Amino acid sequence: MADTAPTPASPNAEQIAEAVHAALPASIAELSRLVRIPSVSWDGFDPAHVRESAEAIAQLVRELELFDSVEIAQSRIGDGEQLGQPAVLATRAARNGAPTVLLYAHHDVQPPGRDEDWASAPFEPALRGQRLYGRGAADDKAGVVAHLAAIRALVAARGADLDLGIVLFFEGEEEFGSRSFANFLADHEAQLRADAIVVADSGNWSTSVPALTVGLRGNVTFRLTVSTLEHASHSGMFGGAVPDAMLAAIRLLDTFWDADGSVAVEGMTVREAETPEYDEAQLRAETGLLEGVSPIGDGTILSRLWNKPTVTVTGIDAPSVVNASNTLIPSVTVKVSARVAPGQRSADAHAALERHIRAHTPFGAHVEIGDGDQGDAFLVDTSGWAVGETLAALEEAWGTAPVEMGVGGSIPFISDLVARFPEAQILVTGVEDPDSRAHSPNESLDLGSFHRSILAEALLLSRLDARRP
Repeated sequence: MADTAPTPASPNAEQIAEAVHAALPASIAELSRLVRIPSVSWDGFDPAHVRESAEAIAQLVRELELFDSVEIAQSRIGDGEQLGQPAVLATRAARNGAPTVLLYAHHDVQPPGRDEDWASAPFEPALRGQRLYGRGAADDKAGVVAHLAAIRALVAARGADLDLGIVLFFEGEEEFGSRSFANFLADHEAQLRADAIVVADSGNWSTSVPALTVGLRGNVTFRLTVSTLEHASHSGMFGGAVPDAMLAAIRLLDTFWDADGSVAVEGMTVREAETPEYDEAQLRAETGLLEGVSPIGDGTILSRLWNKPTVTVTGIDAPSVVNASNTLIPSVTVKVSARVAPGQRSADAHAALERHIRAHTPFGAHVEIGDGDQGDAFLVDTSGWAVGETLAALEEAWGTAPVEMGVGGSIPFISDLVARFPEAQILVTGVEDPDSRAHSPNESLDLGSFHRSILAEALLLSRLDARRP
């Protein structure tokens, strides 16, 4: 598009706002129905639930009666024959020179964890105050429903005879590493091609201030196994002379961090950039940091969250306390999850971590590194016309200027989108807020944020429908 200035006001803004408000109870009910489907995409969970979720969403898309085609599709994982989880793909061709927008969200969810950690059942949506609780209520079935609700509001205000091209892509395996994503893009390249791509999988600054995500850290995850013995041995008979795997693993893992908790892995880089004001009190309020427990790292808090690397041990396979016996453990396996600062390739960070592990493994222990995933960091080019339209729509819907923010988490597949569609403008939005607790027990969605996010996207679609080269 030649014109980079945003449209002064969204066409039909008043009618769109009325349509969003009138349909909000139905949108919440629709989201609640989807939350009830336990669509966990991880190995070990029934894939039939992910299929059920895809079918339910495809039916909702068909009921819009707006798209030229609606299908449930799967692509191969890597070079093998195994198929990834089902995705919903719908297309509507642009008319009269209007742009095409791709609306992305994912319908799979994280495992719920232990039921006793939830105040209500994870897959039974519960309304408490202004928040809807349940696994996927925020991440990211709310993104799916927000896209659908925004389209409905636009059609209600302007009619179905739109010029805007719209593509819907609702992925089914984002929470398990998007392992078939690159192949899916290749298999459906013509259908997915768009001028702008809205990725509704991030969040807002607060429940009253919107945000456009302009920076994401990359990620590296892998399984690390540390072994010292061929078999378990009596700890009383041989302890003190023979290193057990737990001792070796603890010693090795501790080398990942300096005394203040900063990452101490040579070769993992830091991005230098200014960050907004954000103090320790806000960090404590948003994370539940216990009294007396200090934050870790150095520099501004947001630089630690947005622009510096992390290394986290997210799981350990070892004897449980109840099953502990007086033996030297021969082997321990941990899951390592690292975040990579913008500006560094995930492959280079992985190589740095592997070098560190080889150089710091104590007692000559044997180590194996495998079952890994990688995703590159992402920085948005904020000079494009679509960014201007999005910021204007956000301010119009929320009544306050949006924050251009970084996010400490990762959306690894965005690098695949950039590689496949280098001319498309990527817009990372979302419905979450700092208390949504995505991936954690008691995940929830603030319904006020949900309402305003739907309105902002509907206004954006109206703006895009009015644009011409």
